[in-house]
Amino acid sequence: MEFKFDKDIPYQLDAINSTINLFNGQSKEISKNLDFGEYGSIYNLFNINEKVILNNLKDIQKNNNLPCSEFLIGGYNFSVEMETGTGKTYVYLRSIFELNKKYGWKKFIIVVPSVAIREGVLNSLKITKFHFKKLYDNVAYNFYPYSSKEIIKIRQFSRNNNIEIMIITLDSFNKESNILNQKRDELRGEKGIDIIKSTRPILILDEPQNMESEKQKDAIDKLNPIFILRYSATHTNYYNRIYRLTPIDAYNLGIVKKIDVLPVVKVN
Repeated sequence: MEFKFDKDIPYQLDAINSTINLFNGQSKEISKNLDFGEYGSIYNLFNINEKVILNNLKDIQKNNNLPCSEFLIGGYNFSVEMETGTGKTYVYLRSIFELNKKYGWKKFIIVVPSVAIREGVLNSLKITKFHFKKLYDNVAYNFYPYSSKEIIKIRQFSRNNNIEIMIITLDSFNKESNILNQKRDELRGEKGIDIIKSTRPILILDEPQNMESEKQKDAIDKLNPIFILRYSATHTNYYNRIYRLTPIDAYNLGIVKKIDVLPVVKVN
């Protein structure tokens, strides 16, 4: 069965463009030539500086009626607030393809707080495959969950010259005892975490409010991302917010229906 997706929903395009425009000034040209880093990895090249990103951020916040940042809070972390049921997953998946199209970036990791959310993201990738292939000229891309039983896929993630999308639970790498943090024969005695770091991935955090402890943040930073995109309807902390679609916005746009709560009447 083929699923149909509307590629022209205005508020989704606004959210996507807010992310893409954040990096105006990044050169795609440097991504056309293959550079191999440590472990033979193909990695995301990044040549835009903090001042340019901050100026872009201020312009985006002004256009989206958000408070303007005077400096980057928490470094290269950026928050997208979208109400549940408005297509948050579609927005960040499509943003992957737009970031590749405009800037040439290829290594993406979606970090999720639970197995249930991981399976939901995988299902979204499956049902949107035809849609994204059609929308982006049959671009080559791979997606898969991280599994300690198939750790060899870390090599595929690092060395392939396609768009590579890995979905991983935070619990898979936030402890020293995790297989990803151990030297493995399958990886020629290297640690999977070190191979991932060498790709300088772009991280997408789904429901980041569940990843806010210092230990969790340290584990995320160890993936060595060039930047982090954070998507949720209920952020605990905002890091350089670039887009906001509140429940009131969603209701006014007719995206979600109003829920009437009936009073409880006590009957004696």
